[in-house]
Amino acid sequence: MPNARRLLNNEEDRRVVEAIRQAELNTSGEIKVHIENYCRGDVEKRSLFIFNRLKMHETQQRNGVLIYLAIHNRKFAILGDEGINKVVEENFWNDVKDLMLSHFKEGRFAEGLEQGIQRCGEKLKTYFPYQSDDVNEIPDEISYEDN
Repeated sequence: MPNARRLLNNEEDRRVVEAIRQAELNTSGEIKVHIENYCRGDVEKRSLFIFNRLKMHETQQRNGVLIYLAIHNRKFAILGDEGINKVVEENFWNDVKDLMLSHFKEGRFAEGLEQGIQRCGEKLKTYFPYQSDDVNEIPDEISYEDN
């Protein structure tokens, strides 16, 4: 298994960032992808730590979504802030994870991320449509950690 920065090649990285940009064109919500080598311990706790470290909880409408991958442990999580969690149906995040996992199992990580981002963006658009005064509160680039 490659290290986190090599999971996606340059073209795939660009496609994932573009998927984030496209999803955010229609919403005031924010989507972030974080990829690292290892998750020591519980994936939900680690993704919450990263969520806070990336200041995802500081968006104006509390509508940030983190897609977290720990590639060597084969763990991933999707974490939504309280604003979006209040309005999505109970199994929404698990349904997105299942969609992504179907691609991940075949080694198609970029496609899985793109599909997950698109699905999150659609849901964010429904509840948090784009506002004319919207600003990009969280950088769209993928964050990597070679831990």
